[in-house]
Amino acid sequence: MNLAVIGSGGREHSICYRLKESGKIKKLICIPGNAGTKNIAENININILDFNEVYKAIKNHNIDIVIVGPEEPLVNGIVDFLNKKGIRVLGPNKFASQLEGSKAFMKDLCKKNNIPTAKFGIFGNFDDAINFLKKSIMPIVVKADGLAAGKGVAICNSINEAKEKIKEILDGKFKSSKKVILEEFLKGEELSYFALVDKNSYQFFGSAQDHKKVGEGDTGPNTGGMGAYSPSNLLNEELEIKIKKKIIDPTLQAMKNLGHPYRGFLYAGLMISEGEPYLIEYNIRMGDPECQVLMMRLETDLLEIIDLATKDRLNEVKIEWSKTNCITIVLCAKGYPDKYIKNSEIKNLNLIKSDNSNQIFHAGTYEKNKKIFSIGGRVLNITSLGKDLIKARNNSLLNIKKIKWKDGFYRKDIGWRAIKNK
Repeated sequence: MNLAVIGSGGREHSICYRLKESGKIKKLICIPGNAGTKNIAENININILDFNEVYKAIKNHNIDIVIVGPEEPLVNGIVDFLNKKGIRVLGPNKFASQLEGSKAFMKDLCKKNNIPTAKFGIFGNFDDAINFLKKSIMPIVVKADGLAAGKGVAICNSINEAKEKIKEILDGKFKSSKKVILEEFLKGEELSYFALVDKNSYQFFGSAQDHKKVGEGDTGPNTGGMGAYSPSNLLNEELEIKIKKKIIDPTLQAMKNLGHPYRGFLYAGLMISEGEPYLIEYNIRMGDPECQVLMMRLETDLLEIIDLATKDRLNEVKIEWSKTNCITIVLCAKGYPDKYIKNSEIKNLNLIKSDNSNQIFHAGTYEKNKKIFSIGGRVLNITSLGKDLIKARNNSLLNIKKIKWKDGFYRKDIGWRAIKNK
């Protein structure tokens, strides 16, 4: 079979890596890809938001199935566009993509279907938002309604700080957002819960914990993710039953009732408070960097899973996972998540052994004259398996030390809560 993966991040590199392990793949392309995917797939350098150009590339390479990595093309309707052209795509349609594309849509869905979530208000007007704010307890969470590349959420400890964030959003800081969501701050621990969904059924697709804050000890501004580990130590059988019954099942039923059954990867960002799950957000695709650790632990042929999911026969496959732990540490360009250094050379990547236990998944990289350079932002994902989290983290840290890149930084404490609690 011929497959196309759309995207250029560590998530897409790790998906390509796992697909490449299948013996049934004839051709693999990545649109647009990066310096890492170049070694295992054919990179096609086109704009993923230009659906006509994407379609031309898919037809030129006789692609059987398309996997959409990032959220923006999904929210913009790439699945609807390609389905009309007779292309099999793994991902939700434009309507269902509102689960991530509009936090207001997701929150309303929770309210109408009794799905546990933080108490909230949705506002398009500054004065209305401030009236709600004055009645709220600090800290409070201020969110942009639309996509904001992981930077549209702020935990505010004072009314003045919250006012500033509300004004920024309503004044158009994020082009996708004309509304602001104010949400109670829930105390607990975060859990990333993944499912793969077709029209008839869904299957658990792993658990992980992301580290959003830029600084060690989970301090500083939010990022797209500084690292992750899998499996989450929070997930047990009792909690999973609650997650399915209270959150996943009613969500999927609600989407069917709205006439748009969900299909594709569904990522529930949960807060676990006193043993109860609360939905913080939905993502309509695999997380990044969570995907990297899940792809390392996945033991079932990914091509077989995706082939059956796009035929609505997901119940015919049993998805198996390695019992080992996995950690990925994100190596970022200095200055991230604000203005960061670009176009600096990264050396010594060839010194790191790539095998079933250790991989470097590229994100913000490109190759020029057989050298690797940073585009900036989140650049590399140093990913390792280990029999426990400490060993997995130590393996990743040892590999990072071999890399020569003066303009990079990373968190040394990925997995710190789980490791501390052991």
